[in-house]
Amino acid sequence: MILTPIPREELGAALDRFAAKLDDPEARAALTLIRATLPDRAEGAVAERDRLAALAFARQHGMAVRPPGKACAFNWDGEALDGATEAYVILHEVAHYVLAPPQRRVLPDFGLGPGPDTRNRVGAERAAALPVLEREADEAAASLLGILWEAELGQPALASFLDQNWLEGLERSAATHFTAVLSRLVAGSYWTRSPARYVSS
Repeated sequence: MILTPIPREELGAALDRFAAKLDDPEARAALTLIRATLPDRAEGAVAERDRLAALAFARQHGMAVRPPGKACAFNWDGEALDGATEAYVILHEVAHYVLAPPQRRVLPDFGLGPGPDTRNRVGAERAAALPVLEREADEAAASLLGILWEAELGQPALASFLDQNWLEGLERSAATHFTAVLSRLVAGSYWTRSPARYVSS
């Protein structure tokens, strides 16, 4: 949910102001990649194509996927991914998987508590393994990594960038926050501008 919607006619100027605050070359490169994509979610056959590409991406990173039609109370139940969701949600979950240490990969929703789409919210909260501030840091890293993967796969990353509120606080801390989270991803070799972009341990 976008906290402060930006009218479409003002989006270009808002992104320009955001870009002007980015001093880091990696941050500027990441924004350029995201900005080159569409600001609206895919629909119909295009959305399904993107979903199948995201599922293939998940499998490439070692994630099992629940068979179609099999109910799942979590986006990730500690063993397999719920594949009956949108591409951007799948890529976000792959990012959580890549970022999580082995002991959290076996927990529902990676031990981060319930997400927006979690059906068993009580179970996810019971499995939470991190304090709230650490959960928030992990969510930010997974959000940005998933968005960057969307962009690299030719999916509408800008829509996720807006939906996940990366422009919130545009005149204050948004650019600093973006740069700090990206720096974590770059330092951990989770994202780079080089061809060998994807890391899974």
